Amino acid sequence: MDRAHNFCAGPATLPLPVLEKVQAELTNYRGKGASILEMSHRSKEYTEINRQAVSRLKNLLNAGEEWDVLFLQGGASSQFMMVPQNFLSPDRTADYIDTGTWSYKAIHEANIFGNVHIPFSSKPENYTRVPSNDELELSANAGYVHFTSNNTIYGTQFPSEPNVDAPLVCDASSDFLSRPLNLDKYGLIYAGAQKNLGPAGVTVVLIKKSFADSQANNDIPTILDYKTHMKKIFNTPPVFAVYMVNYVLEWLEQSGGISHFQSVNQLKSEKLYAELDRDDFYYGTVQKGSRSKMNVTFRLNDENLESLFLKEAEQHGLLALKGHRSVGGIRASIYNACTLESVNALISFMKEFRNTHG
Repeated sequence: MDRAHNFCAGPATLPLPVLEKVQAELTNYRGKGASILEMSHRSKEYTEINRQAVSRLKNLLNAGEEWDVLFLQGGASSQFMMVPQNFLSPDRTADYIDTGTWSYKAIHEANIFGNVHIPFSSKPENYTRVPSNDELELSANAGYVHFTSNNTIYGTQFPSEPNVDAPLVCDASSDFLSRPLNLDKYGLIYAGAQKNLGPAGVTVVLIKKSFADSQANNDIPTILDYKTHMKKIFNTPPVFAVYMVNYVLEWLEQSGGISHFQSVNQLKSEKLYAELDRDDFYYGTVQKGSRSKMNVTFRLNDENLESLFLKEAEQHGLLALKGHRSVGGIRASIYNACTLESVNALISFMKEFRNTHG
């Protein structure tokens, strides 16, 4: 069976070479007579997988010894709670930039633990943009500034890191490893793997050791304390998910690294947005300066045609283009593993659909 063009927002398309490699090893991992799914997380086989994944990720990001890499569970939603539980308290303040549903949820969790200041919110504008640096009304004593780098539902993305004095904490779930990061600005970065990094089930956390030392004096359950996981693999990790993440990282390395994918992602998004802007048959749903290179959200000028668009797209092998249930419309998620071929196929269908129904 030929693979379709998959535009799912997450769990998202995975690199075919990785899937084929995993398929070949599934029942017998490297001659051991058992699947990696059946091996102990304390085995030398998994220990090496974990070591490789940490090393590859740090190499891709040029992260030095001051950074630890953790593979945790519970998705980004658990990090919404875990970050403030570790670094916020009633006598501390953190700034949370509100640019979408997920940042709003992070704010809700942070309010449980301490003082939350919102230096900017685009909620009154239906989350159609991200702020410029001069719009940020930052607090004077923030312990950290939290932002969501890419907003999967609304299709907005920060063009670069906010310019702030406090350490940045970033939910990078949906654009992680799609472009270089200035790690000097960050204290902590977390990302659910199921967009750009691997399958659902594992969340990658990069934490700077000096930032970990700024931990609040809270009573933190052992498993929710970052320092617990920085010392060792504390509990059974999501072995198979980390195993696949390691192979995705290997694929990223072999394909040319982050700079390569930054160029490809730029090309994919430029071509797709150019088709949206060609006339008024389609239109983008966010302001142009805030457009995401990962999640391209749009509508048809005649919204009554959208259900037909989605039906015919699926018949053409173009999957998962329906927008998030909270906003509707169309969404093409074009993460690293989404090929230029898939984007070109979508553009060709869009032209055909316009010619037929325009």
